[in-house]
Amino acid sequence: MLLFMLKKMKTNVYFINVTVIVSVVSDVLCVTAVLGQNGWSVTYTSTHICALKGSTVDIGCSYSYPNNRNRGIMFQERFWFIRNEYYGPVDLRTDPDYTGRVEHQFHEKDCTLRITDLRESDSAEYKFRFMTNQYGGSYTGSPGVTLTVTDLQVKRRKSSAHTELQCHSSCDVIDPPSYVWYKNGQKIKEETSSLRVSVGDDDSSYSCAVKGYEGYRSAAVYAPKLPSVSVSPSAEIVEGSSVTLTCSSDANPAANYTWYKADGRTPLSKEWWLSFNPIQPSDSGQYYCTAENDLGKRTSEPVFIDVKYAPKPPSVSVRPSGEIKEGTSVTLTCSSEANPAATYVWYKTNGRTPLSKEPQLVFRSIERSDSGQYYCIAGNTVGTTSEYISINVNYAPKFLSVTVSPSNEFREGGAVTLTCSSDANPAAQYSWYKKNGQKPLSNERQLSFSSIQPSDSGQYYCTAQNKVARKRSESTSIDVKCG
Repeated sequence: MLLFMLKKMKTNVYFINVTVIVSVVSDVLCVTAVLGQNGWSVTYTSTHICALKGSTVDIGCSYSYPNNRNRGIMFQERFWFIRNEYYGPVDLRTDPDYTGRVEHQFHEKDCTLRITDLRESDSAEYKFRFMTNQYGGSYTGSPGVTLTVTDLQVKRRKSSAHTELQCHSSCDVIDPPSYVWYKNGQKIKEETSSLRVSVGDDDSSYSCAVKGYEGYRSAAVYAPKLPSVSVSPSAEIVEGSSVTLTCSSDANPAANYTWYKADGRTPLSKEWWLSFNPIQPSDSGQYYCTAENDLGKRTSEPVFIDVKYAPKPPSVSVRPSGEIKEGTSVTLTCSSEANPAATYVWYKTNGRTPLSKEPQLVFRSIERSDSGQYYCIAGNTVGTTSEYISINVNYAPKFLSVTVSPSNEFREGGAVTLTCSSDANPAAQYSWYKKNGQKPLSNERQLSFSSIQPSDSGQYYCTAQNKVARKRSESTSIDVKCG
């Protein structure tokens, strides 16, 4: 097919574009000639080229212009470009994106462009331009050559038992396309664009290449490697702090992650991280993650999270739990939930000397002087706390004594008072008796005579009684003088 285009320039010079299109495999062989009156032209061997990322491509080109020494036409500049600035086309050799990757094979009428280490960003329309010293003697081969740089990819389609791998590119490097498959770097299959593999914990990797271009393979795809788990912060984990577990696995395609607590079936997170903010003691335990893609699934080794926390408010108990009687054995016990385990110290209120550095404070034979308030301090590396308990020791009346007022001789008709006192817990109840009398004369602490008579002479005693015991005082003699 021939395409002609006639265009008149201001200088009355006519240019004819002649395009001849011939199908050659997948490329289009195109001769584009820009002809002046004396045969100016730029010719590209292909108008569309598909090339693999990382490979080298040659964009074939030739040009001509009238070399008439009598007219003084001389070549001045020639270059390739893909973009224009306000001042004109930009020489590809000056583009920083192409530094060290562009070669011009300029000799005679050859203007072939070579680009090495192709990148996908190199996809563009490339044009050749040359300039002479004549007015209007600048020529650009337009339209240029469209270069498409493709990166081979292994696409996947998963079913329950297997995954089908498909070698894919955005354009065909050869037509019809033919592929080579590799397993762990070793060739296993040719011609077909697809490969079926089993889903499992297989450590194998798979890649593909275009036949004839085996040096430019796709990135390998493979099931996740054994995931690793990291904990941040890596130091001691304390209640109330922020803690993040991170799961990572080498996989292509990238793995999807799921977090579990040991013995738990419900996923805690479907992210690559698991965060606790703030972390609680109940979060202590073993955790693991799974990494999964279309080619398989792997489970990490468990990681143990040990949440440290200060002692909780202690529980203080007394044994025996009923009334405490003097002379019995009594044990105070302090316990507190803590991690690490708490240490204990016992004090009596207002006392500075530790009574015990054990969870128990033991009184082998408790005394009345042991009554009072006690407290235990529970502490660990994280913090301390304390709790109080009161001890009330019951004991029988002690130090029973009788006082008489007035204390000198007793005269008939005078007032006399006998007083009974003792030390007891609980407080004693008192009764007064006359010797050899059966009935109490008084159930009060005092026995009073407002007008004492000679018949009141005799010996008197008191009793003091509480729930612990009953005690009797020594007898006191009263001798009433007449008139």
